[in-house]
Amino acid sequence: MNLKERCAAFGKLGNWLEDNEESLIDLYRKAFSENGWFDANQCRYAIKQAIAVYFNEEKLLSWTAQYVEESSLSKNIGIIMAGNIPAVGLHDFISVFVSGHKALLKFSDKDKVLISFLLNKLEELSPGCSLHYEIIERLQVADAVIATGSDNSSRYFEYYFSKMPSIIRGNRNSLAILDGTENADDFALLVEDIFRYYGLGCRSISKIYVPRNFNFEFFMQQMDTFSFQLLLNSKYNNNFDYNRSVFLLNQTAHLCNDSLILTEDSSLQSRIATLHYEFYDSIEKLEENLQELRPKIQCIVSKIGLKTFETLPFGQSQQPKLDDYADGINTMEFLKNLNLIENQVKL
Repeated sequence: MNLKERCAAFGKLGNWLEDNEESLIDLYRKAFSENGWFDANQCRYAIKQAIAVYFNEEKLLSWTAQYVEESSLSKNIGIIMAGNIPAVGLHDFISVFVSGHKALLKFSDKDKVLISFLLNKLEELSPGCSLHYEIIERLQVADAVIATGSDNSSRYFEYYFSKMPSIIRGNRNSLAILDGTENADDFALLVEDIFRYYGLGCRSISKIYVPRNFNFEFFMQQMDTFSFQLLLNSKYNNNFDYNRSVFLLNQTAHLCNDSLILTEDSSLQSRIATLHYEFYDSIEKLEENLQELRPKIQCIVSKIGLKTFETLPFGQSQQPKLDDYADGINTMEFLKNLNLIENQVKL
């Protein structure tokens, strides 16, 4: 398959998914039975985002134009997928597939259902695609690897794959910078940035920076508008109840509505159902302080423009484009620049 055919295959998949939305209900139920975080609402959102970006032939061709050379040698690229949000490993797979390489796919136990279905449907609609990927239980031979996990697992990956070209990703978090002029419409969009996928994604807002005169009462009232959806998920509910109890037992100062705990904390990473906040006195000083945290920041949403960080409008942190690379590492550039390897590395 050439580049156009590979991109067209994903276009066909996107068209099928768009035309057969009702037939996906059973798929979502199966995904939810395997992972209690993957309810139908979250799975449906993930698939719609994939249709809009990943499974759009025109966008794929435009994205790949500067990276893919048909004369390049095909290599075996191991992909160790995360499982924190539905179909989170799609971008890595598509990157490898459209680049003309073979993907060796190690699924997360938390996210097998959706990815498997999409691969099977891809082959059904465009026979021959399955020649360009293989589902594996253990990565034993590869030319390069792309591995995503926690900070702990990333240290293991760095050691285990030290002899080959690799992209190793660990924990990252996203944040919002507020200036106190936000209205109800702004917060309605920010709700998506915070609560989509129950805050489990690296693009989920886990911390907000606010001026010292910030109206927390109004903020928490607006955050409560999403409570009815959150409360339908027992896993989120259980985490909310547990973390609230911990805060009360430890007498930790916090604000709380029916579904969110807000507490002052310098850490970027927060517990499920908990959002950290920190005060700032000037944007200039805040931006200076954020430089030290840059390696741990995935994205920033704000109405405020920063000099050294790109910011996204409210409501867009969970809508990454094809060139929004995890950890800021350009996967396509990595695949393009792979050094010629005569012999595969055996692990």
